[in-house]
Amino acid sequence: MSIDLEALYIDLHRHPELSFQETRTAGVITRELAALGLPFTEGLGKTGVATRIDNGPGPVVWLRADMDGLPVPEQTGLAYASTARGTDPAGNDVPVMHACGHDMHVTAMLGALEQLVATKDEWSGTIVAVFQPAEEYGAGAQAMIADGVLDAFPKPDIVLGQHLTPLPAGTVGVRPGTQMAASDGLTVTLLGRGGHGSRPHATIDPIVMAAATVMRLQTIVSREVDPRQMAVVTVGSIHAGLKNNIIPAEARLELSLRYPDEAGRASVMARVERVVRAEALASGAEQEPVITVDHSLPPTINDADATARLVAAWNRAFGEGTVVDPGMFTGSEDVSWFATEAGVPLVYWFWGGLDPQTYADAVARGTVNEDIPTNHSPFFAPVLHPTIERGVETLVVAAREFLA
Repeated sequence: MSIDLEALYIDLHRHPELSFQETRTAGVITRELAALGLPFTEGLGKTGVATRIDNGPGPVVWLRADMDGLPVPEQTGLAYASTARGTDPAGNDVPVMHACGHDMHVTAMLGALEQLVATKDEWSGTIVAVFQPAEEYGAGAQAMIADGVLDAFPKPDIVLGQHLTPLPAGTVGVRPGTQMAASDGLTVTLLGRGGHGSRPHATIDPIVMAAATVMRLQTIVSREVDPRQMAVVTVGSIHAGLKNNIIPAEARLELSLRYPDEAGRASVMARVERVVRAEALASGAEQEPVITVDHSLPPTINDADATARLVAAWNRAFGEGTVVDPGMFTGSEDVSWFATEAGVPLVYWFWGGLDPQTYADAVARGTVNEDIPTNHSPFFAPVLHPTIERGVETLVVAAREFLA
């Protein structure tokens, strides 16, 4: 009996789980793998799952799907919208939503495995499918590798993966070379001297220090990075103080930095550190600020030859014009760790999930940024069809292109 992929997707969408907490999701995956007669290993990287299809001699192709949700309150208005809640790493109760499409990634992967099992007489080789936790933390791939996934399963000849994005449904987006940026997440703790709000002269105010730091950080990209180069410096959160008449002793900033390569990383990181330390000095801080790197992700780089093969295969399967070059995405991914650690090529692509007419109308109005919700938006809601079908087909065609 075939998998009801629509029902599977809706179930996953209704029950998202935060990074490294995907126990229910892993249970759904293993249930479906068992129904397909496939062996699997659980608990890789805490909540990850991996399976394999052995089908005679030939290449080993690894397929990867991530499965964690985000602390976002869903506002799509869908009948199957998530009302789930979870506990974040700080112990806070938060809403949880599949605001990045990982529920669709899992659905497409399971649908692809079902097709590959059903057509074993048409291909030869080995498929390893990895359901990865904690992509949103940038930590799940490394956690699975640390748990021995590369040793427990046949070494890949190539690693393939895909991601849902706000392109028209039916469209595939891919480019050779750098597909996604490298990134770092930083926590900057600015140390002042607390005191009474009525006596600011007796304090070193970390909130003012933080405000000056945030504004000066914005000049790194606008005034210090060559306009022909890509870089992003985002301050995503500021935390300081508990009461209006108390000047706190410290303020904390959380930063997201993006760049296309290691040279860009070194340049931007050095400038961020310079600004943070200089603003602390200018504020008269008695203690040096503390800069902590919370995570670091490499650029996602697609192998040129393998990408060309896939573009040709998809054009044959879906028709010319299906595949577009979406440009380099400034978002970041941890999928490349699997390929890097194994020393093999990677191809990572995007597939569309938007109603084509809705997208075309927004393009005609020039309102794509305003009217089309992107990944991580509380309004992110892919159309079910043909998004599910194209996600399955794209993965199947890609896998079979590299199998015997």
